[in-house]
Amino acid sequence: MSKFLELEGGYLVITLIILLVTLFVASRPMFKRGSAPKALMVVGIVLSIFIGLHYKVTTDRMAEVKEAFLEGKVIICESRMQRKVAQSVDIDKSREWVLEGDLFTSPNYSRPFHTARCLVK
Repeated sequence: MSKFLELEGGYLVITLIILLVTLFVASRPMFKRGSAPKALMVVGIVLSIFIGLHYKVTTDRMAEVKEAFLEGKVIICESRMQRKVAQSVDIDKSREWVLEGDLFTSPNYSRPFHTARCLVK
């Protein structure tokens, strides 16, 4: 459950905002009575499906990245530190990178990278 909240927490907040907007709009006088609960149900189900699919795709990619790293393949991770020069970092065992849980860390680099933001090269 903590991994789900870590990966999808931002999307859950956005979903809550969308549901509040849906409630506000569907409760206006231009809509007939009883449309607000129906609208909340439909929008809630659709957003739940999207969040569930995103979580599934993300965790599958994380497993693929971890497996590839353990096999010695090069991993590409998004770097948000320097947006102008190097937008990605190549992660490889031979460059002293280690996998600690879901994070790639290195004594030669100032910050860790989460496997959810990485791809196999």
